[in-house]
Amino acid sequence: MIQAGAIDCDIHPAVPNTRTLLPHLDDYWREHILRRGLERDNLETSAYPVGAPINARPDWQPAAGPAGSSLASLQAHILDPMQPRAAICNVLHGAQMMMSEDLSAALCRAINNWLVAEWLDRDPRLRASIVVPVHSPDLAAEEIERMAPDRRFVQVLLLAMTELPLGRRQNWPIYRAAERHGLPVGIHAGSSFRHPPSAGGWGSFYLEDYVSYAQGFAAALNSLLAEGVFQKFPDLRVVLIESGVTWLPANLWRVNKTWRGVRAEVPWLNRLPADIVRARVRLTAQPFDAPPDAAALATLLEQLGSEDMLLFATDYPHWHYDGTEALPPGLPAGLLRKMLVENALATYPRLTAP
Repeated sequence: MIQAGAIDCDIHPAVPNTRTLLPHLDDYWREHILRRGLERDNLETSAYPVGAPINARPDWQPAAGPAGSSLASLQAHILDPMQPRAAICNVLHGAQMMMSEDLSAALCRAINNWLVAEWLDRDPRLRASIVVPVHSPDLAAEEIERMAPDRRFVQVLLLAMTELPLGRRQNWPIYRAAERHGLPVGIHAGSSFRHPPSAGGWGSFYLEDYVSYAQGFAAALNSLLAEGVFQKFPDLRVVLIESGVTWLPANLWRVNKTWRGVRAEVPWLNRLPADIVRARVRLTAQPFDAPPDAAALATLLEQLGSEDMLLFATDYPHWHYDGTEALPPGLPAGLLRKMLVENALATYPRLTAP
């Protein structure tokens, strides 16, 4: 059973439909959306029907609308029985993926306004990530500046696989604004589908797509390291959300080994990349994708090399969500304590600030 006072670092409120966002748009964009009939499309990021089991646990499917669209359900399923100290809302929506940067920015603004009015103002336990138009770093930075004064926003939300590798200098306005306001950057599983999610091209099945996300996270992390983001922004923290965990030790070994041979091309990397990752990167532990036995789990944790990296998350209401069994079995008591509370407080300064 999850102890009261834990910090849930990944829950997913869902925008019920685009019409819900109309009151939170300015006049121009409200008229624009109505003229184009976009309010009839929910702009959902999943290609599956709303009621498909792949979208959410069947027992958490609401009678109407997408799973996660009801605050009352969130309160009944998570907030009241588990009594978290805080739960961080990460809204996944097609707004971040649009080709039109202006429309993307307008919808991201509306989502953030909707989060304030319909979620944060109605339950003091909730915190949120700022949804930004990831393909326009300047507009994304403007949205960070707009929302940062609201201290209930504790993070900036990006997708793992975007148009450009996340470390590229074109994206640095996002990191500059996030660092200025003490906001970690949360990189969530997801793609804007400008490129295939796999290095081998477009797959045919969800199995291929889902498993390839580990490659996407590895590429994003390698880009942040190689481009010098952690040196340029020394106070920036990065959280990998729904990345899984077991892929990371092997990736750290490989990047360390390769760096030793080619470090002349990246002189700003003046210490082992793995040491940088352990100091600056955190991972939500849902899905944990843990090995099936205690000995293998102990080996994995030893290879991870830090008790500071893992954050507790339920991933409510997605199909990974394990209810009161959201904690991976077999974790040492000391690591559990850090994962449930201490690591999140160290990662998100706004959780402790008044």
